[in-house]
Amino acid sequence: MQETDSQSQEQATAFKAASAPAKSRTLWGDAFKRLRKNKLAVIGVCWIIIVVLVALTADLWAKPWLGSPTASDSTTMAETSLMAPCAEHPFGTDSLGRDILVRVIYGARVSLSVGIMATAISTVIGLVMGALAGFYGGIWDTIIMRCADIFLAFPYVLFVVAMIAVIGRGLQNVFIAIGILGWPSIARVFRSAILTVKENDYVDAARAMGASDARIVMRHIFPNSVASIVVYATMNIGGAILTESALSFLGMGVIPPTPSWGSMIQDGQQYLLTAPWMMIMPGLAILSTVLAFTLLGDGLRDALDVKMKDA
Repeated sequence: MQETDSQSQEQATAFKAASAPAKSRTLWGDAFKRLRKNKLAVIGVCWIIIVVLVALTADLWAKPWLGSPTASDSTTMAETSLMAPCAEHPFGTDSLGRDILVRVIYGARVSLSVGIMATAISTVIGLVMGALAGFYGGIWDTIIMRCADIFLAFPYVLFVVAMIAVIGRGLQNVFIAIGILGWPSIARVFRSAILTVKENDYVDAARAMGASDARIVMRHIFPNSVASIVVYATMNIGGAILTESALSFLGMGVIPPTPSWGSMIQDGQQYLLTAPWMMIMPGLAILSTVLAFTLLGDGLRDALDVKMKDA
């Protein structure tokens, strides 16, 4: 009797397990699971989070501990200028006696804001242009893609420098220039994705049911094309940070004394032999942050690959 009861319980348990609804799997859920297994991508995410938190909370602890990132004290400049890294100044000081660590921290605000805002602008413009070119084709495709070819024919940094020379220096103008001139690549990626997706049966069905073009693009095409855009936009943030650093190094970026990683490297180049930390520290900040966004972009590309959905 006991064996019969135990067998009945096992059969009932197995029946419940078999009849229970299977957990739904989504592209983003599967992608997140695969991303967590990518150690390099996780390292990139962790470093980005650290940089963002440090930059956002700098006013609470960096200034009281390390001093102002812009102001210099003329009475103590002779004693504090060009100090090597030590316990009081972990990254050393610059020629004006300002702590380099606090300037690197506040420079992260500039780099991250430019990277995020410029990428947002270029992504929005690129999505609109790519949607018009890919969905409607014809004359729209010809005009937009030829405009993109013209933009891509010029050296990117030189084009940004020329635009900054026209609209003027300043943080706002920097991310506007980088954002406006960065749309062609996004447009090409989104156009290619639309050309792949728009011939599917569910798009034809939506069109047959009377859905508007905007609804078809936003509800059916964009969700199935967004993966490639997310990957490309993530990598573009690192590229925008590099471009802003190059502009600041050339004197075309943010206006001093606002700290920027590029301008810090430019200030330290004349002290390369006597105070190399003035260039090394902001250079390492640029390297680590851009590398983190690149690792995250590579991880997202692998995680969002539908061919790996069963991995």
